[in-house]
Amino acid sequence: MGRRNAVGSGASTAAVFGEVLRHFREAAALTQEGLAARIPCDRSHIARVEAGTRVPQDTFAKTCDELLGTGGVLARLWGRIDWYPEVEHPDWFRRRAEMDAVAVALREYQERLVPGLLQTERYARALFSRVASGDELEERVRARLSRQQRFLTDGGPSYVVVLDESCIRNAVGGPEVMRDQCAVLLDLGRRSNIRIQVAPAAYPELLRPNVSMSLIELPDGERWLYSESLDRGHFNSDPAAYVEHSHTYDVLRADSLSTRQTVALVGDAMERYQQDGLDQEQLQRRERRQLRRGGPRLYGRRPRPRQQEP
Repeated sequence: MGRRNAVGSGASTAAVFGEVLRHFREAAALTQEGLAARIPCDRSHIARVEAGTRVPQDTFAKTCDELLGTGGVLARLWGRIDWYPEVEHPDWFRRRAEMDAVAVALREYQERLVPGLLQTERYARALFSRVASGDELEERVRARLSRQQRFLTDGGPSYVVVLDESCIRNAVGGPEVMRDQCAVLLDLGRRSNIRIQVAPAAYPELLRPNVSMSLIELPDGERWLYSESLDRGHFNSDPAAYVEHSHTYDVLRADSLSTRQTVALVGDAMERYQQDGLDQEQLQRRERRQLRRGGPRLYGRRPRPRQQEP
């Protein structure tokens, strides 16, 4: 599996990037809160990047370069660091991960869940927290994010994905996580090598594949059809099968929403998740106020005061 060149001996860690970011932030007389407000992002995100416990996206590095006047140092450093030197994928998925590391083109159809190459860290963590915890959870999240890096760099391989609308509507991790996930989908769809379209539920006549699938093209000209069952990956290199499913995929993509229509649908979903999150927050505030007042108020008929006998 190919890797990005490391900066140097002992320097190929996320901690290096964090130290350099902290240096430029402090030189600009900015607190973590101040930098977070300008990006914008949560202060905790800045703190974790500087501590070397969170992997930033390349857009984060470029934005920090602009805000801190570094002359592009952070973006260049980001591109030279091997962010995932010790990632382990599950045995049954390792072969697919190795293909992603060298693929020249990838086309996918996905249902129910946002595909791994497009997932945010919070979405991946919420997804894996259903089946893992502690160190195992963190390792699974790291492995998931490690696959994205090559596709999210400038000049990355072609990546075309058709999302069944269920990927957008199936809330993973709650409204806030889904709002951020939708925002990232809109951002990634603007990259020159990535195209995202939605197959809407309102089009029942669409000829959808029976399962999520990937069409993978390797640099040596090999072409592979990939799908998954519950705990196993399935590879098929039969040229006839590849051509058949490639045709099905192309027809589905042609009949799905256009890029502009997809942006409108995802943007609408993002706004709804935003409102759902605000509604939940208001409900939680009301419940906390009631608890501070000694519990929920009970409404009923007040007893009449007893009249004194003459």
